[in-house]
Amino acid sequence: MINHVVLFKLKEFENEDQKAVVRSKIKKALLALVDSIPEIKYMQVGENHKLQSAAFDLCLISHFESFHDLEVYRVHPEHVKVIDLVRTNTVDRSVVDFEF
Repeated sequence: MINHVVLFKLKEFENEDQKAVVRSKIKKALLALVDSIPEIKYMQVGENHKLQSAAFDLCLISHFESFHDLEVYRVHPEHVKVIDLVRTNTVDRSVVDFEF
């Protein structure tokens, strides 16, 4: 199995309510991918409990049977749409993929 972990740092917004709406929108969009991409075996998206300026805002954890399945996910049209949403609203991202 492959564990795909992605951390997202949202851009600054005028107020915390706007940031919360965007955080929720990204979280829902990511979780909806489970219904359209069968290669996803598990997905969880969490919001950082205590947001500090240096901390990331969201964490995605997903599992795939193989690196090939991860690549299918990466280029899937529904995932590409979510990537566009993420890129529009984030300033940083970190990724780790490992076998377990």
